[in-house]
Amino acid sequence: RNSSVSAYFSSVNYNKKYLFCDFNDESELLKVKNLIKEADIVIANFKKGSAEKFGLDYNSLKEINPHLIYGNISGYGSKSSRAAYDVVLQAETGFMSINGEPNSKPLKMPVALIDVLAAHQLKEGILVALLNKEKHNMGALVEVSLYDTAVSSLKNQATNWLMGNFIPQSIGSKHPNIAPYGETFLTKDNQHIVLAIGSNNHFEKLLDILGAKDIVSEKYKTNLLRVQNRDELEKELTNYFKLFNREDLMRKFKESNIPAGAIYNIKEVFENQSAKELLLEEVIDGVKTKRVKTAVFKIS
Repeated sequence: RNSSVSAYFSSVNYNKKYLFCDFNDESELLKVKNLIKEADIVIANFKKGSAEKFGLDYNSLKEINPHLIYGNISGYGSKSSRAAYDVVLQAETGFMSINGEPNSKPLKMPVALIDVLAAHQLKEGILVALLNKEKHNMGALVEVSLYDTAVSSLKNQATNWLMGNFIPQSIGSKHPNIAPYGETFLTKDNQHIVLAIGSNNHFEKLLDILGAKDIVSEKYKTNLLRVQNRDELEKELTNYFKLFNREDLMRKFKESNIPAGAIYNIKEVFENQSAKELLLEEVIDGVKTKRVKTAVFKIS
């Protein structure tokens, strides 16, 4: 769009004051340092050596503000000079290898997920530092790398390898041990629904709602059998989903507490009142901007 305010900029900036400075200009650099003298927290992600070059590293800044909390995000740790990019991190930390369908190429997640997770890691460290500052009047250097963040976020996929010597594979949305869980189906109105059926009771209710009497079979009686025969089961269920429109079927599922979800596009997501309540609006340079809240916890 013809605007100096981009959607990307708006997505991560809300209710802030902006100061664009050329650090090579001594007078402009001084403006920044004067602000830091009174600051509680500084967040930085300089390339290795750049912060020291301008006197904006933690050791330099704590000389002018001893109680400063300095949060630093790096790509591969403070000792590495390598620049970081989210897609490269997703590749090198295993995420792309487990994302996608079995026959697809490795895929990145379409959100800069490692960046987002690293920001939350840094936030947690800064909150601990603020608590220590409140108790002991001390500043702190808080450091987080994108690489460490990504590896720590592998969770059970990492443990599958570390304890079982099993290298996780890309299996799409399907759960390796539960069926039909993660299978997606096209409805009469050309929309998608995903199932998360984890019990015999839910499976029986599913068949009842679909009117799938002929699928009742010994080969689908237990979850173990459904996993063993999941491809055949998926094919059989496909025909029944085509008899219903998505919203009609989802209404029946919700009434019977069947774990299933309509696969919404982003437009549809923000037609939901619950999602609308997470929006923040602000006029920046004459442009009405919108973004989703980044802090959504509630404290009571």
